[in-house]
Amino acid sequence: MPALEEPAPVRPLPFTPRPVPLSATLAVNEAIARKRREGRRVLPLGFGEAGIPIHPALTRELGAAAGRGGYGPVAGSAALRAAAAGYWARRGLPTDPSTVVAGPGSKPLLYALLTALGGDVVVPAPSWVTYAAQTSLVGAEPIRVATPPGEGGVPSPALLADAVVRARARGRDVRAVVVTLPDNPTGTIASAGTVRRLCAVAREHDLVIISDEIYRDLVHVPGGEVPSPARYAPERTVVTTALSKSLAAGGWRLGVARLPDGPFGRALRDSLLGVASEIWSSAPAPMQHAAAYAFAEPPELVEHIDRSRRLHAAITGAVADRFAAAGARVTRPEAAFYVYPDFGPVREALRENHGVRTAGDLTDLLLERYGVGVLPGSSFGDAPAALRMRVAPSLLYGEDDEQRLAALASPAPAALPWIAGALDHLGDVLADLCVTVTAGEPVPA
Repeated sequence: MPALEEPAPVRPLPFTPRPVPLSATLAVNEAIARKRREGRRVLPLGFGEAGIPIHPALTRELGAAAGRGGYGPVAGSAALRAAAAGYWARRGLPTDPSTVVAGPGSKPLLYALLTALGGDVVVPAPSWVTYAAQTSLVGAEPIRVATPPGEGGVPSPALLADAVVRARARGRDVRAVVVTLPDNPTGTIASAGTVRRLCAVAREHDLVIISDEIYRDLVHVPGGEVPSPARYAPERTVVTTALSKSLAAGGWRLGVARLPDGPFGRALRDSLLGVASEIWSSAPAPMQHAAAYAFAEPPELVEHIDRSRRLHAAITGAVADRFAAAGARVTRPEAAFYVYPDFGPVREALRENHGVRTAGDLTDLLLERYGVGVLPGSSFGDAPAALRMRVAPSLLYGEDDEQRLAALASPAPAALPWIAGALDHLGDVLADLCVTVTAGEPVPA
């Protein structure tokens, strides 16, 4: 019997993995889950999930395609690309299916686009956490540019021009600017005039525009316009969208990108497909089948999205009212399911009575003392001292699909017992905070 070999000595590796923090939006979700496991009552207002059930027609279509196990074209199936082209055409953006590329969610598509484009990227301040994070992951520099007052999602055109000139003067290769229409985190929509001026700056300074329009079907006012930069600068604008927000299919991971037509767009497509072929090969075939059905916009899904739009409008409005009553400055949301209150008006009292100096201090206080999970504005690129936060009320719609469907169907969802109870609890938390802050004197609205 051969002798057993002595185990080789353990030799620790001389390096550590690259530190990459967990996305703030996912981290707050985990923090809220921990509080629940501790038996605490929590208000989950941090995670940007649509909070409504998947429509049965979508699950039917997904099930019908469950047997499709083979790889497909890297760009996506012909049926999906044609349906997405029709979706954009109905929104005033005539689209050839050859300019459409599908991927397993809009986040991987964004990462692949940034990889294909190369160079540094201008992102709005504030903006969704992923834009700056992915720019850093691809080895480029995110350049934050403030948005105009009340117009989230689009960098101020004048500040954009100045930032690009300054960055290039110090040797940076700025190639793209990302915009969000409508905006996450503020729930607002930039004006057509601002978007036109941004497009003019992009032309003057040779920038590609990546327009994330994943919330465009959730404008609160029926028929409200979303001024896509693809209308004003079609030769340099990429538009992305997905199923995750309007149809609450975030877990399905299916997104599409509309690339510019013309020589640059074709070159970008070739590069994007090369990147995609090495990362995801092709989007899941069953998801593509269901997405083709969704982007064709059958009446049952149009009605479903319309009901969800009304629900988001009602609840974000009610939440905005609670924050305004507590003394926060709040811009009324115009789309999506976010509120972005600013506690600057009570800054001195918060510092004196709670030691709050940053948005992170304030959101930590809300979570640890009151079980209210929200995200600080600093996670979205705001200055840490700005006492702003993103509030996402869509997980208040119900604990199960029965409640969520009732919320979708209700003409007054804020009055439903489970939603009204959550809103009242939020109001009580904010009132207690204000009473504590002002030593017994409520802060005037």
